[in-house]
Formats: sequence, C-alpha cells, structure tokens
Amino acid sequence: MKASIERSALLKAMSRAQSVVERRNTIPILANVLIEAEGDTVNFRATDLDIEVIDKTSAVVEQAGASTVPAHMLHEIVRKLPDGAMVELLDDGTTGRMEITAGRSHFSLATLPREDFPVMASSEYECNFAAKSAVLRRLFDKAKFAISNEETRYYLNGVYMHASQSADQMVLRCVATDGHRLARIDADLPVGAEELPGVIVPRKTVTELRKLLDDDDASIAVSVSETKIRFATPEITLTSKVIDGTFPDYTRVIPTGNNKRLEVDAAEFAQAVDRVSTVSSERSRAVKLSLEEDRLVLSVNAPDSGAAEEELAVAYGDEALEIGFNAKYLLEIANQVDRENAVFMFNSSGDPTLMREGNDDSAIYVVMPMRV
Repeated sequence: MKASIERSALLKAMSRAQSVVERRNTIPILANVLIEAEGDTVNFRATDLDIEVIDKTSAVVEQAGASTVPAHMLHEIVRKLPDGAMVELLDDGTTGRMEITAGRSHFSLATLPREDFPVMASSEYECNFAAKSAVLRRLFDKAKFAISNEETRYYLNGVYMHASQSADQMVLRCVATDGHRLARIDADLPVGAEELPGVIVPRKTVTELRKLLDDDDASIAVSVSETKIRFATPEITLTSKVIDGTFPDYTRVIPTGNNKRLEVDAAEFAQAVDRVSTVSSERSRAVKLSLEEDRLVLSVNAPDSGAAEEELAVAYGDEALEIGFNAKYLLEIANQVDRENAVFMFNSSGDPTLMREGNDDSAIYVVMPMRV
C-alpha cells in the first residue's frame, strides 16, 4: 500500500477514528485503525465492537492495499506535523511496519494483519430515511443531558429514538431520562421513517454522532434495524449497536394537569441559579424557588458554608408556591432553551414540574422537585 494524503484531511479522519478507539484494550487489534487504499480514496475504519466509524478521504493512491496501525499514535503524529504537509503512508507488507513520511519527518509504526481486524457485520435495515444534520443535532443535543449514568439501569444509558404521534401529526422523537429529569424532543417525521422501530442509541454513539452533524445543510442517511443504527454522509459512516432493552413508558411521567404558569427570561434565570448555588459545596444542593405575583426569589441555604438569595421579575399570576430543585438539574434544563423565555408549569411543591421554550411544545422537559 502506498498513498499520499494532505495533512489536514488525514488529521480530520484520524481524530474521528481515534475517538472511537478505547485507550485501554485487552484485544490489541482494537487499538488499531484499518487503513484501506483504493482508487483515489483511503478509508479509515475504527471500532470498539459496539461502534464502527468509516471515514473516506481523497488521496493520491500509488498502490492499493490495506494495513492497520495504532490509532492514537498515528493521530498524535499527524497532529504534530506542520500544516499543509503531504503525508505519505507506505506498507510493503513484508516488514510488519508502516512508514510515514512528511517532509523531513519519518516514522515507522508496527502493524497488525488486516485479516485480524473485526468488521461489523452489515445487517438488514428495515427502516431507511434521510434527515437534515441540523434536525438530528437538535434532537440529540437537547435530549442527551438527561441520559442516565447508572449502569444497572442500562436501558436508560442512551437516547430513545422512535416515531410517535403528537397532536394530529406523526413526529420523529428523541427521549432521555435518568428518573430525576426527562427530555422529550420532537421534529417533523422524515419521509420513510413511518415504520421506525423504537431504538435506544447509546451515549457514546450520541457523542460520536455529534461530530458528523456540524454542517447544517448536510443530509444524513439514517438506517435502523432491531439491533443496529447507521448514520451516513458521503464521506463518513457511523454504525452502532443499539441498547438491547425496553425503554420505560415515559408518557406516564409527563404531567398534564400542571396549571401554575411561570414565564422567565431563560438566560437571566440560568445565571441567577448559577450564582446562588455558588455558596453550596455540594452540586446537588437544592435551590428553593419562592413564587408570588410577578416575583421569584431563588435561595440556597447551606448551613456549613452560607446562604444566598436573588430576586427576579417574572410573569406569574397564580397562588404563592415554594418548591425546591437540584441546582445542577435546573441549570442543565435552563441551558437547553434557545428562545428568550422559559415557561415552567407547576402543580404543587411535591409534583414533577414541566418546562418548555415559550409556547413551543416540540421540546419539553420534566424535572422532579426536592425537599427544601
């Protein structure tokens, strides 16, 4: 194999590949990236057996072939090369080494046989559709903060993507919850997604997917089966196993009877919560919201370190209410708001609270209160 690639293109491909590769591996081949040169492209393939990413990059291929080298090491080498350099990759298949040359720099990396590299079996995808990058980014970005970290509840360790009914139309919906807060985000249902089976996309896949979704206008081809999900652009293909489990019936925890309405400037609210929670050493310290007509007082009382209070002018016309929340949860939810105002719907101090952006129901959040 012999190919030359421009340094910035190689760096882009390798940064995607090495982020999938786990730093600690008991299986040596999983620490490597499979490099396949053919025609005028080079494919970089990396996997951790649950996710596989393939990145196609334009190159000058003098001799077709394939080899595998340590992903993190190659990424570091390319990262440290001068910008604009042409990088030559050469493996004659006899020495067990890949020679990497750029200008006056020369490296020699140990290779492992390409035959040992595990390629994720392709499955029959029952559902295929295309969605704009910006749509998928919004769905996953707004939901992912609520993914659970609890390994025992593995079925909550991802974002549940499915087709659902909302009011009088079908929507593409992403939901995540950890039992304390919940995010439910809707988008128009793309053509072909009507038969989408509900799948739980793992956290790591959601993180890796984010790197594909920078170009707002790019169209992402999505393919889904019972066990796998694939996101593809002409240059990159990300394939992942989905979590084998049943996502709970989230509709039961979304309150419908909350009628006490608070409207507040989202940025002001987030900043005030951040300020008052400073006096608390524990991030989970409760922030108390004291509501009366058009007035909100946020307070934190930490007996060991101090107390804080801040008043905000808000739109509120219902009976007085005192309710407490985990400061971290409130901040994360407030930071999801793209519009100017956040609307909170309360029932009582012991019931779940609903939050949305203005009058937009396409993104709703639920947060459980804390005793204060």
